[in-house]
Amino acid sequence: MATPHIRAEKGDFAKVVIMPGDPLRAKWIAETFLDDAKLVTDVRNMLGYTGTYKGHPVSVMGSGMGMPSIGIYSYELFTKYDVDVIIRVGSTGAYVEELDLNDVVLADSAWSESSYAKVQGGCEDDILYPDLELNAKIEATAEELGIKLKTARVHSSDVFYREDKSPYHEGLIKEKGTQVVEMESFALFHNANVTGKKAACLLTVSDSFVKKGELTSEERQNSMKHMMEVALETAIR
Repeated sequence: MATPHIRAEKGDFAKVVIMPGDPLRAKWIAETFLDDAKLVTDVRNMLGYTGTYKGHPVSVMGSGMGMPSIGIYSYELFTKYDVDVIIRVGSTGAYVEELDLNDVVLADSAWSESSYAKVQGGCEDDILYPDLELNAKIEATAEELGIKLKTARVHSSDVFYREDKSPYHEGLIKEKGTQVVEMESFALFHNANVTGKKAACLLTVSDSFVKKGELTSEERQNSMKHMMEVALETAIR
């Protein structure tokens, strides 16, 4: 039952998929946290694995960067492979001083200028939401693990490099209430909404627009331990 983008067969994916952007991070997660992890897809080197975590089946797959990419993979997982839940895990830039490097952030909503939802399904909302029950489960899991979570409205942007170098984020904080920025969750939440599935987004602060310092690529990978514990423990509950 392969698609043009995923070579897996039906049944190769677990009901819950942990989805980082970087396919090599998906490989690291599978090798670090899952038992008996099996590569189930590698089309375009977008790696996907299925294994077990504490005896429960869990999958992990890269989404690529940006809404068009996660839009393709999440939609196919929801509609072609019977996946019920996708928990995005990734890095984020902080817009506000209250957030520090390595903080774990749970998206309570995503605002975007993107036309993704309108073009894909006619949705003209510019703020979309994760599954509230799933978010509550993530928060309860983090509390049980003793891991501090901060909630925030995410700015899901289509653009990483802007020609206008003005402090664009300052206006968004005031007008839209955004506190962090990434590039995928708005499309993921929309796809979950239109397919009747569940999605959430956990992020680790890797850099800041208002404070000095940022994590290296290696530090980003290693600092995800707390975020991954919360995601995986949630996945098996």
